[in-house]
Amino acid sequence: MAKQLDYHTIRAIFDRFHAAEPEPKGELEHVNAYTLVVAVALSAQATDAGVNKATRGLFAVADTPEKMLELGEEGVTQHIKTIGLYRNKARNVIKMARILVDDYGGEVPNSRAALQALPGVGRKTANVVLNMWWHYPAQAVDTHIFRVGNRTGICPGRDVVAVERAIEDNIPVDYQHHAHHWLILHGRYICVARKPKCGACLIRDLCQFEEKTQ
Repeated sequence: MAKQLDYHTIRAIFDRFHAAEPEPKGELEHVNAYTLVVAVALSAQATDAGVNKATRGLFAVADTPEKMLELGEEGVTQHIKTIGLYRNKARNVIKMARILVDDYGGEVPNSRAALQALPGVGRKTANVVLNMWWHYPAQAVDTHIFRVGNRTGICPGRDVVAVERAIEDNIPVDYQHHAHHWLILHGRYICVARKPKCGACLIRDLCQFEEKTQ
């Protein structure tokens, strides 16, 4: 685990991220807050591309909790069976839809605690929804962010909560909203788990990773 970078270095890193991609976007396809929370929940232990392939058909027929309940668990299963853990995820999607209809009038709540209380929704999923839909600077720490944060020294921590806190404490406020998207994309395409593409990295000279590749 690298040591925490100083403020000026972190700002320089995010200046570069911003210059390269001013408005980074999440890659999960959605049309409203409900389809976003479902897509993010389905993405656990699955790729965004795989989830998008499955949800295009699902969301075409069920883009609200009410429609999802009409589709039923078996109907959901048929749409998402290409995704890992699909049976358990289909069960959670239906349970989530029932709670949203019964307790929230079919609307997705916008507090972290309420979101985390939904079946299949953890802290990471809740933070993604808060950030992407309500533009709250919540930080969803996945394996990519955990790796990048610890390799580079941008936001080191021994667990995801520590990394989340390091992002909030050390990344300048004006970059907080898009921080997790920049870090995820960097980890997904450049700072990959095996053989990171250091030669193509725009923050190579600022990064503390000692085992840089050519």
